[in-house]
Amino acid sequence: MSAPALGEEIRVDVEPAFREDESAPQDARFVFSYTITVHNHSAHSMQLLARHWKITQSSGETQEVRGKGVVGQQPMIAPGQTFRYTSRAILDGPVGVMEGDFTCVDTATQRPFEVAIAPFRLAGPNQIH
Repeated sequence: MSAPALGEEIRVDVEPAFREDESAPQDARFVFSYTITVHNHSAHSMQLLARHWKITQSSGETQEVRGKGVVGQQPMIAPGQTFRYTSRAILDGPVGVMEGDFTCVDTATQRPFEVAIAPFRLAGPNQIH
């Protein structure tokens, strides 16, 4: 049996929240925060280099976002450690879905790898979709 790929040993947890105080439904502005926690369960240090998000609005319109690092950082995450950050997404409706991936590098071998981020729902209050 072969060892798991490094990306399989990285877990990403997501905690989305509707930001009523920043939203303006009358203007089709629905703000969501999402807190991401990256857990490094591997035996290797890694660095998160880039992010890619696919955001699907309730209208079906999709937007792709790519960029270096997260919240202005390209964090190093040692074995057994976590990195946590909070960011925001602004939608034109009360429901949406985000999914994506992080591009990382194993700092010992300099080999890049991808960490998938499973789809997660962004939903305002009283939404049942």
